[in-house]
Amino acid sequence: MQTDRNGVLWVVASFVIWGFMPIYWKYLEHVGSDEILTGRIVWAFISTVLAVLLIRGGGQLIRDFRTLWKDQRSFWSLFAASVLVTSNWFIYIWAVNHHFIVQTSLGYYMNPLVSVLLGVLFLKEKMSRAQKAAFALAAIGVITMVFFYGKFPWIAIGLALTFAVYGFIKKNIQLDALRGLAIETTFIFPFAVGYYAWLFFKGEARFLHVSTQTDILLILTGIATALPLVLYAKGVQRIPLYMSGFIQYIAPTLMLIIGVLVFHESFGQQELLSFSFIWAALILFTTSKVYETVKIRKSHI
Repeated sequence: MQTDRNGVLWVVASFVIWGFMPIYWKYLEHVGSDEILTGRIVWAFISTVLAVLLIRGGGQLIRDFRTLWKDQRSFWSLFAASVLVTSNWFIYIWAVNHHFIVQTSLGYYMNPLVSVLLGVLFLKEKMSRAQKAAFALAAIGVITMVFFYGKFPWIAIGLALTFAVYGFIKKNIQLDALRGLAIETTFIFPFAVGYYAWLFFKGEARFLHVSTQTDILLILTGIATALPLVLYAKGVQRIPLYMSGFIQYIAPTLMLIIGVLVFHESFGQQELLSFSFIWAALILFTTSKVYETVKIRKSHI
């Protein structure tokens, strides 16, 4: 596959946006994580549906719904995927606004390893020796963290698991990125509206009750959600898979830097030791995947 320069730029841009998202959520720290999530769902739904209509894709969106409904397995699989990505969003937002940005970066570093594990467990895929060694190193990293802190890194594991399973389900459902997000948020939208109504009824909603800046930031969560996803979907089709594998580490690396340097989260010798095992695992894992890709390409020449 020939590398497309624009494809690389779009994919890099998507991961840079995702990497800087902790700063965005920190500006909404005074809003509860539950309301931020609710607003994100509502405005992501509105933004994506409007975007689909603007590019005259409304008819195709309706056809996508009908096709999904006819295939009940795909319909409910996508519903499950929407629940998983909503859970992922909540864990991430809560973690960022409770000073766990470093642990969120660990979760997204671990995501590709968990994705491979799902393939082994459910698709009976075989792991190479290098991949087995990578898993062993990652496990040592997690155990090291548990040993030093006496706590299981549930945020990192929760983020890695929910996003990996979400990707695993979406892999088998062929949908345009923008329309796919519109459909996913449609599933959760009624629950979000109901919860927002409840917050307003109790007088606990921050939207329209704090400041214009807060209102604008909450509204823009829809665009902040949709834009990087669309950029990624547009770009990933134009570049080799191994290159996308390298680029994806931009996001957790930026999260780690922001957590430590901007928000002064702890990152001492214990954290460095745990992360070193994870980084070593990722280097081994990614290198082995690149080697496999090159080997396959040579065999087809």
